[in-house]
Amino acid sequence: MEYGAIDLHARHTLIRIVKEDGTVLLDRRVPTTHEALTAVFSGRPRARILIESGTESEWVAQTIEGCGHEVIVASPTYALMYGHRDPQIKTDRRDVVALAEACRRGIYKRAHRVSAEQRARRRALRVRAHLVRLRVQTINQVRMQLRQAGYRLRTCSTGAMAPHYAALPLPAALRAVLAPLVAVIETITGQIRACEVELRAIAAADPIVTTLRTAPGVGLITGLTYRAVLDDVGRFATAQGVSAYLGLVPREDSSGTRQRKGAITKTGSSELRVLLVQASWAIWRQRRGSALHTWVHRVAARRGKRIAVVGLARRLARILYAMWRDGRPYCAPTLG
Repeated sequence: MEYGAIDLHARHTLIRIVKEDGTVLLDRRVPTTHEALTAVFSGRPRARILIESGTESEWVAQTIEGCGHEVIVASPTYALMYGHRDPQIKTDRRDVVALAEACRRGIYKRAHRVSAEQRARRRALRVRAHLVRLRVQTINQVRMQLRQAGYRLRTCSTGAMAPHYAALPLPAALRAVLAPLVAVIETITGQIRACEVELRAIAAADPIVTTLRTAPGVGLITGLTYRAVLDDVGRFATAQGVSAYLGLVPREDSSGTRQRKGAITKTGSSELRVLLVQASWAIWRQRRGSALHTWVHRVAARRGKRIAVVGLARRLARILYAMWRDGRPYCAPTLG
């Protein structure tokens, strides 16, 4: 069997293929396109190809698999995969040589490849999130322009912004200048609503998302994002593994009798981590004391509000994992 590796970059890619004894069969630099990769791998004997997990790794893997080869998408954090590479002398050529050798010897750690369905959901969620950010930036620009002219737009929801803006006694010239921004806000709002209609239909058809949304603070976007990011709950052995994967566990530098813990690691999906923290703030603001509400306020009395809310986000991530794993809706836990 032949073994190979790809050092993948946006414009050009290095490909190296070797025999079982390490003899080099191919060492080439090609454009990172479907056509160029297909031309290299079509018609070759079946090979095992190693690719580092990254932004473009999935479509490249699918392209090579379509040519009849086995593709390993590996985690780039697995240091042994790079052998004795000198960190002070790093080149693409050295990387592809190390990866080809790792593929030949089986020294790699597979990265999880997200299912096609959940990849599509991630795209839809990211499009909506980008639209929301654009709308916030545009609204802030309108507010700044009004303040510079001596007017203030009262704090309100996005839906209530239009009537409040229309009620302001603005000069015709200022209103004409701001008209394009107001039109952009209205257009983006319409696009966001269209995205949410589609996402609601997806959530309604997914029993896992329906189950996750029974938890306090977990709405449409948080439930869909949690489902899309984890993809397969079975790949996590414990709830602690989920919170570590999402970067909600504290950094640690401990040795001997010394134990130091710092801020959370912030690895993994920043989108989901932010949503879980927002869900925790929603629980914090509840008027009636649920079990999670009581717990977070008790921790806040000892450690401070922000630390308590992040701690609640970590607990919430673990609770959602257990709900998904067991296929059961939320029930108030007993928290110590």
